[in-house]
Amino acid sequence: MARAFGALLATLSVLAATSASFGGETAKLRYLTSIYSDEKGGSIQLPEGVACNDKGTVVVGDTGNGRLLRYTVQEKDVKPAGEVRAAQLSSPIRVQMNSRAEIFALDGKQRRILRFGPNGEFKDVVSLEGVPAPSSIVPRSFKIDRGDNLYVLDVFSDRVVVASPDGKYQRHLEFPKGFGFLSDLAVDSRGAIYVVDSVKATIHWAPKDGTSFAPLTKSLREYLSFPTYLVIDSRGILYVVDKDGGGIVLLGQDGSYLGRQLSPGWNEGLLYFPSQACITEKGEMFIADRGNSRVQLFSIVK
Repeated sequence: MARAFGALLATLSVLAATSASFGGETAKLRYLTSIYSDEKGGSIQLPEGVACNDKGTVVVGDTGNGRLLRYTVQEKDVKPAGEVRAAQLSSPIRVQMNSRAEIFALDGKQRRILRFGPNGEFKDVVSLEGVPAPSSIVPRSFKIDRGDNLYVLDVFSDRVVVASPDGKYQRHLEFPKGFGFLSDLAVDSRGAIYVVDSVKATIHWAPKDGTSFAPLTKSLREYLSFPTYLVIDSRGILYVVDKDGGGIVLLGQDGSYLGRQLSPGWNEGLLYFPSQACITEKGEMFIADRGNSRVQLFSIVK
């Protein structure tokens, strides 16, 4: 395993050096600190989810322990703020917060989205009303926009379902033709929707109120290994999480390559099978570093 990982490091180093000439990096990630434990000193295990807001609240999907963990953050000072457990939640793999600081968690085993209050009290299992046939939805990921609308990546019916804050169906978009496997989606400040194809290493997009997806990029394989998550900052820059390659690839709004940040490894500031990421308006990025059983905090230096 160590030999294979070493080969991967060497390959990615060559790729990074080769691709640097295609575009100047518009931002760099500077390591600040890591989160390893809860308020009682218990270890985080294989976290796949992390959500953050501009009020200094961070929620970690502690996947291996089947729970959510809340933290407060002020600059580099991260303090535990409580554990969230519920009989209905067994394996949180994606976490989001809405404008009211309610917590939404996707259970990877039961394939359903659960809603919790700001203090972690369980409220309900999210159900969408008025979805056209087939009414069954199997979410792989989801996002919440600034208006608290819900976007669900439905891998059962190969579509993105859009619902209002109260769960009423608004519209849906079919997955792009010839897709491989879509693992995530994102919504920017303009209302445009983006989807990540992990198998084909591509990004597709649809403008606000669009009815279908169009290619944003060609294959990004020369820059990354296996993209699984996408987050967009306030400037519209796309940050693509390269799960198998242990890094973050930056793209412009037009899909242009802007650079690659971070590398695979075990030391602080390195990643080993990263999962979800989130960005605050202050330019802070939290990354669920699954393989290292921690969540890392970086500042985005522009």
